[in-house]
Amino acid sequence: MILKAKERGDGGQLARYLLATRDNDHVELHEVSGFVSDDLVDALHEADAIARGTRCKNYLFSMSLNPPMSARVSTQVFEQAADQIEQKLGLENQPRAIVFHEKDGRRHAHVVWLRIDAQRMRAINLPHFKSKLRDVSRELFLEHEWDMPRGLQDRNLRDPLTFTREEWQQAQRVGIDPREIKTVFQQCWAASDNRASLEQALKERGFWLARGDRRGFVAIDYRGEIYSLSRYASVKTKELEARLGDPKRLPSIEEAKARIAEYLSRKLEGFIKETERSTKQRLAMLNFRKAEMVGRHGDDRIRLSEMHERRWLAETKKRAKRLPRGFSGIWHRLTGQYAKIKAQNEQETLKAWHRDRAERDALIFRQIEEREALQRDIIRQRTLASQELMQLRKDVAGFREMDRPDLERERVEIMRRSRRRTRGFEP
Repeated sequence: MILKAKERGDGGQLARYLLATRDNDHVELHEVSGFVSDDLVDALHEADAIARGTRCKNYLFSMSLNPPMSARVSTQVFEQAADQIEQKLGLENQPRAIVFHEKDGRRHAHVVWLRIDAQRMRAINLPHFKSKLRDVSRELFLEHEWDMPRGLQDRNLRDPLTFTREEWQQAQRVGIDPREIKTVFQQCWAASDNRASLEQALKERGFWLARGDRRGFVAIDYRGEIYSLSRYASVKTKELEARLGDPKRLPSIEEAKARIAEYLSRKLEGFIKETERSTKQRLAMLNFRKAEMVGRHGDDRIRLSEMHERRWLAETKKRAKRLPRGFSGIWHRLTGQYAKIKAQNEQETLKAWHRDRAERDALIFRQIEEREALQRDIIRQRTLASQELMQLRKDVAGFREMDRPDLERERVEIMRRSRRRTRGFEP
């Protein structure tokens, strides 16, 4: 079910559009709940009046629910879909209206919610509602086994040789719903009419066709997982053989894995080089920031030292002027005043020294804090790069391991052939 939505205002205009029969064969007002009135026009005018008590202009959340062309969707399914959307977006218990439109043999629904929380008189925020609705839409297609549009399918279901480095990392983290894999296999089968077209369709989704040991035709993904084509495509073996021919003409599982491993190893080696280049660039930028910071910190310390020196000289001159000279100085010595002034100067000098040292320490501590933050960025970048390179190398090693033949299976096959030759069954 395709879901399209937007935040909007002007409830009166929306009500007129939803009830208009000019462009529709049939219009049915199915539900008006949470409003005082059960008339759609009056209800959306009521929404407009509530919104005037707030600053919200787009106080309505309007959505269309469009099922696939051939689907016969009951009213209950539309209601359940609206309930799912409410839960996903946080619109539970909000006033809403549901209107059904029928046109050209298709039925779809419009649902309108009031975004204003009437108790708090605040608009309900709907962050990332498009991506959330996409998740609900995918779930509805899977739940009802509808033919899912390509745009809604899991983005990991495509040829991994076209992945970017970031997409490869995401694909390694994200699992794929088996129901969606089944849908993809069925779509590929329906869109193909021979082995070549099926192979191409599967490869575009990240699967390679191969000959199974017991299951005849199988598909293998880039992780080495094996899928029975008859089971996942819901096709009988006779139909597979009629369209694809003799399975012996296909590569074996080991051969297919070896080819996949060869392709992907080269792809991952390119990712490793890309990672090394980007890491080098990021670290070069961080080293530039470090050099700039070190130079700036040094300049700040020099300026502080020069300021301290100027202030020290000014304060020293001020203290020196306090000491009397000549006959006045002799008199002050005799009366003991000179010693008191000298002691005061010494105390002020000591305080000034401690003050200057505290100011220098405070500057150094601020600079160390800034430098530590940069160093954490440097360490984080190095760690992330190291982890990414380690994982990519691990992936390469895994594909190279997949490229090697199954030694145990090969040993058993050699022993079986040896016994058959001994018994005279093979030349």
